Amino acid sequence: MPVISFAPDTGVWLLSTPRTSYALRIDASGAPCHLAWGPRLTLEEAGELALPPAPAASSFEGRPPVGEELPVDGGARFGPPSLQVRFADGTRAFEWLPTGHRTEEPASGSASGSAELALEFRDRHYPLEVTLHYRVHDDSDVIERWTVLRNTGDGPVALPRADSAAWSLPAREDYWLSHVTGQWSAETQLRRERLPFGETVLTSRRGITSHHANPWVMVDAGDATEERGQVWSAALAWSGSWRITVQRTPDGRSGFTGGAGQDGTVLPLGPGEEFTTPVHAGLYTEGGFGATSRAWHAYTLAHVLPYPEEIRPVLYNSWEATGFDVDEAGQRALAARAAALGVELYVMDDGWFGARRSERAGLGDWTPSADRFPAGLTPLVKEVHRLGMRFGLWVEPEMVNPDSDLYRAHPEWVLHFPHRDRTELRSQLVLNFARRDVADWAYGWLTELVGAHDIDFLKWDMNRAFSEAGWPDQADGADHVGTAYVRNLYGVLDRLRADHPGLRIESCSGGGGRVDLGILSRTDQAWTSDNTDAADRVLIQHGYGQLYPARTMAAWVTDVPNQLTGRSVPLRFRFHVAMAGVLGVGGDLNRWSDGELAEGSELVAQYKRVRHLVQHGTLHRPRGPVDDGPAAVQYTARDAGEALLLVWRRAPRHGAPSVPLRLAGLDPDARYRDARTGAVHSAAVLTGYGYEPDLPPGDWSSTAVHLIRLP
Repeated sequence: MPVISFAPDTGVWLLSTPRTSYALRIDASGAPCHLAWGPRLTLEEAGELALPPAPAASSFEGRPPVGEELPVDGGARFGPPSLQVRFADGTRAFEWLPTGHRTEEPASGSASGSAELALEFRDRHYPLEVTLHYRVHDDSDVIERWTVLRNTGDGPVALPRADSAAWSLPAREDYWLSHVTGQWSAETQLRRERLPFGETVLTSRRGITSHHANPWVMVDAGDATEERGQVWSAALAWSGSWRITVQRTPDGRSGFTGGAGQDGTVLPLGPGEEFTTPVHAGLYTEGGFGATSRAWHAYTLAHVLPYPEEIRPVLYNSWEATGFDVDEAGQRALAARAAALGVELYVMDDGWFGARRSERAGLGDWTPSADRFPAGLTPLVKEVHRLGMRFGLWVEPEMVNPDSDLYRAHPEWVLHFPHRDRTELRSQLVLNFARRDVADWAYGWLTELVGAHDIDFLKWDMNRAFSEAGWPDQADGADHVGTAYVRNLYGVLDRLRADHPGLRIESCSGGGGRVDLGILSRTDQAWTSDNTDAADRVLIQHGYGQLYPARTMAAWVTDVPNQLTGRSVPLRFRFHVAMAGVLGVGGDLNRWSDGELAEGSELVAQYKRVRHLVQHGTLHRPRGPVDDGPAAVQYTARDAGEALLLVWRRAPRHGAPSVPLRLAGLDPDARYRDARTGAVHSAAVLTGYGYEPDLPPGDWSSTAVHLIRLP
């Protein structure tokens, strides 16, 4: 069980997870200070770290910029603050005054296996309370942290910055930072670089998580590899604008702080109001980046996803086959072909509602087009169900076209500022979900649509960033809108799922623009990227999988030449890449030849035989996509009874050395049979000496090897 313990003589709090320890104490000034985050310690050992602070080297120094649990703006602090406060009289500093603590341990015999610590403080003079929360689980080394701020006075308090948590690392000679960056259709490009001295800011100012960065970081001492080394990481569970600041100080320390919001906004906190930050979860591992990924995946499955035990179905999406040219007859024909291919979930994409004939009109008018679906959606849904598939539908509830009945009736419902242009992106504007009436409207039509048509799945899209993010009808609206928008978005999703327990939802924002632990706690999978080119997807999926599990990673097989890149690769290669996540098909099945349909059906069946490994197994990366040589991922059953190895090679070079792929996570004393060839391999050879994949000759070759342990 997780343990939270306290030593009154040293004032040390110790949080113990299965393999790690986290220690802190409150110093003489009342500030909560960090002591340790790393290998397991006893409470007595942690007390050895509670040393008195070293005196400042000069009058130009102050408190060390790394080492506090939530650095505030106040006193001789000159690092990036996690908490900035502005009181009504103009005072900006915050001074800690401890007022108590609370602990919640799991009851004897309880299955929850979680423990929580709350450290309570208030400002020494002003009516502001701050509570630091910590939660640990018995099955994970991830530590969840968040902060609650409460205005107990009768005047306003402003929060220019209210991060969830700050994380301090031990001193090392060097630090390297890993994170992802990108853009639309090129998301989650993994970067690892030496951490510069000073402050490195990763952020989204777009109102969504963004394609351009993702709210997680990993830091190591420069010596970590895929298989070994210490790695400290943290991820923010938030689906709006965010900021993470990573710093490296001249005295050899590193740390990071993160939370919701962006520079330039101030969160108002009225009398009696309370603000709870999103969770900022941290993880320490000793097994390199591979162990870090596996720990995050296990945590997400155990503590984030709504239905982690489920097997996600193979889906078909109609978008690339039809575009906006959607009607009942065409969808019926596609559904029949999809069912014959082995698809289990049929999703009708954009173009089914209102006057939607292009991206320029119709968003906001969520009723089936009378000329395309004369009897509504029910006949199509029934036909899809008759074919043995679930029925899914594309929606974009947060958006509106100016050319729509909704906008003509409610132009005040969009994000905007008075006397400023309303910038259109993709011919649409953003509905202000921070408004309760807008959120209630969206919930109303969504729950009616799902219930009236027996819809099983929603592809919830969001196709543009915020601009003119104002709320003129609300005092301080531009400062309120960012957090209130996300809270109401979460509320709509929560209410919708409560109404329809069988409904499953995919998060989409023009691809991977809204993927984070916050949205994944309310959805079942995420659309990884609008780029379905299999060659590009190997890189995109490599970055995605650093933190998020394959169980959430939707991946499609689409047609060639690829619509975005013009590249052509074999159907088998496209399938093998998509099989590394939640398999989907998005090509125009009306144009597939009999041979392609037969091959596709065979590969869908193959995926169904191994998807329990992909979606619930542990991930190993025998070789990353570092060059034109083979790249490989391995998924292993938790009991090591089976394993799946997926290998892709772009373009072999004559004379390039062939290095066997060393597998991992197998039963060391067992032998495994290749389900396709019948060949038998000992785990000792596969892990110690490696495996030579039998790749077909030529460019764009791939293979899937299913290994089953012999009794």
